[in-house]
Amino acid sequence: MPDEADESPDGHADRRDDQSVSRQAIQSGSGEAETRNRQDYYADLRVAVSTEESVTARRTAAEEQDASGKWSEKVTESRWMWSEYQRRWPPEDRPPVDRSDDDPEVDAQVDAACDRIAELERHKISPAMRAIEGQDPDRRLVGFEHRLKDRDRIKEKVSDTMEEVDSSTEEALSIVPDAIRYTFQYREVHYTQGVWTDIGRLKGQGFELDKLRNFWVNEQYKGINSQWIEPDSGQRFEVQFHTRISFEAKQITHTSYERLRTHQVDEFEKMVLKAFQQKVSAEVPVPPGAADIPNHP
Repeated sequence: MPDEADESPDGHADRRDDQSVSRQAIQSGSGEAETRNRQDYYADLRVAVSTEESVTARRTAAEEQDASGKWSEKVTESRWMWSEYQRRWPPEDRPPVDRSDDDPEVDAQVDAACDRIAELERHKISPAMRAIEGQDPDRRLVGFEHRLKDRDRIKEKVSDTMEEVDSSTEEALSIVPDAIRYTFQYREVHYTQGVWTDIGRLKGQGFELDKLRNFWVNEQYKGINSQWIEPDSGQRFEVQFHTRISFEAKQITHTSYERLRTHQVDEFEKMVLKAFQQKVSAEVPVPPGAADIPNHP
C-alpha cells in the first residue's frame, strides 16, 4: 500500500514535513528557523556524513602507513639480529635429526594418511575456505601454497606423540592439529570484526570449532590460532588470523621457533632465541579489540 504522503496531490504532506524540520531546528536551540526543504536537508546531511567518513578513512590509512613505516625499520633491525645469531650459532654446525630409529611400518601408515588428508584438503576443505575468502574482498588467505604440512614434520609429530602418550599411529595422527593449515590476513582496522565474521562463516560451512587461542597479549607471538574439525571425516585443520605485520613477524621468528622446538639448544641459546622472538613481537601493533576475543573453550 503506497504511503499517504506520496498520494497527496497538492504537496501538503511535503510541506508538513518541511515545517516539522523547521520546528525541530528551532526547538534544538539553533536560533534560526530551518529554511531548507526536506530534500536539501537530507542531501546536506549525506554530504556531511560522507565527509566525516572520508576524513576517518584518511586518518586510518595515514595511521596504518605510519605503523607500516616503523615496522619496515624494525624488520631491517630484526633481520640483522638474526644474522648475528646465525654467525654465533651457524646452521651447518647443528647435528641433523637422527631418524635411524623410525619404524618403516609407521612411516608407511603416515604416508597413506597424508595421501588421504591431501585428497580431503583438495576436494572439500580448501574449496570451502576459498568460498569463505570470496565473501570479503578486504582480507585474503596468505601462504595458501603451504597449506599442507611437510610429511617429514608430520612423521616427527606422530613419533613424538606416540612416545609421550603411548598411542597408536592412527591415534597420534588424529590429534595432529595442523596437517592442513590456513591463514587469513586482515587490515588492522577491520581485524576484530573480520575474525568474528569469519568464525561464523567457518561454522556456516559445517566446520566445528575445537579450539581457539588468542595470543595478542603473548610476548613471543602475536595472532590468533584456531583448530577446526571437518565433521564427516573427523579431520582437524588449523586456521590462523593475522594482520600483515603480525604475519610477517611470524615469518621472521619461525626459524627461531623451529630451533627451540628441537630441544637441542643450551640455556644461553634458548635465552637468546626467546629474547629475539620477544623483541620482534613487541613491535607488532595490536588491532583495536583483538585482545578481547576470548579463548575457546
